Amino acid sequence: MSLPRRYPLIFNPRARSQKGSRTRQFLMDHANRFALYATNTGQEAVDLAKKFAADGEPVVIAAGGDGTLNAVVSGLAGSRTALGVMPTGTMNVFARELGIAANSLPKAFEVIEKGLIREVDLFSANGAPFVQMAGVGFDAMVIEETKWESKKMLGPLAYLLSAVKILGETPPKMEITTAEGRKETGVAVLCGNGSLYGGQFKLFHKANNLDSKLDVIVFKEAGYRLVLDSLHGIALGGIDLSASTSYFQSGCITVKVDREVPVEIDGELLGRFKEIVFCETSSRLRVLAPEEPCGTPFTDCIKALLQWPPKPYELQATKLR
Repeated sequence: MSLPRRYPLIFNPRARSQKGSRTRQFLMDHANRFALYATNTGQEAVDLAKKFAADGEPVVIAAGGDGTLNAVVSGLAGSRTALGVMPTGTMNVFARELGIAANSLPKAFEVIEKGLIREVDLFSANGAPFVQMAGVGFDAMVIEETKWESKKMLGPLAYLLSAVKILGETPPKMEITTAEGRKETGVAVLCGNGSLYGGQFKLFHKANNLDSKLDVIVFKEAGYRLVLDSLHGIALGGIDLSASTSYFQSGCITVKVDREVPVEIDGELLGRFKEIVFCETSSRLRVLAPEEPCGTPFTDCIKALLQWPPKPYELQATKLR
């Protein structure tokens, strides 16, 4: 009798939300398909993924949010083992970037079962791999300031309260140099390997995780102007439309700061640094992805609203869903 294939699945068992309960139920309902590995820390997830890759496992699944995903990616970096994504976090940015249904574990598992592998760019910040995006300064400060207890009690509002507090602080001064010779100065930097930042909206609208380039946004002004320009860019799909920002692409950049500042990768705090080098790693990440993105009525509706009024030919091409 042939037994069904079991995928190594790394997950964080500490999630206690309603989504966490649904995830545990799904895993139990499909327990004969997974070999479950619960982790206590991100480093445990890194070590487990690295071991599976060394053992020649063809696929390792990460079930969690972007933090769990980044830890598994770090362990798989440089290997031929493919990443399977089971999005169970709040934002699930990388899953959305790939077109994986962020709110349906059965659909996400279907993608894994179909076995279509895509190879995407993998960048690093001071040697630490990241697959979606990274930030120096403001957004990393917000992540550093927002404690787990606050997120548990207030949800996304906790980040907003932290942001308001940080807006009143003196911003750092940054010098940015690219491998191509470009030089910029600013108060905060965001780097995108994919187009999405913090959810379903495109901040890095030129980004392509197959082009070996980072999309870089340098914010020139601090305070509320920084926040307003970010929102403006998200709403209109073009942060480069803002006068107080610079938007460019580069294969490698170095950021030097006048003091140690927080740095985040894939939404997780990496640490504090005065100098950060962002470069492409020596290998690409193999990831299981759908042939066609899985859209949702919500995202379709939002996109339609943001593009209103449509052009005449767009009106003619619109179909009822």
